[in-house]
Amino acid sequence: MSSNSLTSWTPKQNKLFEKALALHDKDTPDRWHNVAKAVGGKSAEEVKRHYEILIKDVREIESGRVPFPNYRSSGNGN
Repeated sequence: MSSNSLTSWTPKQNKLFEKALALHDKDTPDRWHNVAKAVGGKSAEEVKRHYEILIKDVREIESGRVPFPNYRSSGNGN
């Protein structure tokens, strides 16, 4: 798998990925096949790897090694 396939996720594919993960938890048979089918254009291996990267990133943030992003609030006129 090329590194390009790991970074070429569109915002739409990421949103479909998130929704598919909510539907197909770790106990779902053929989880990664189902997630890949929901995303479209990605293999089961690609979505599994994307998930592993996501989990690694979350662990880095939770451990304090990566700071939370400083998002600007859009609700108070800033």
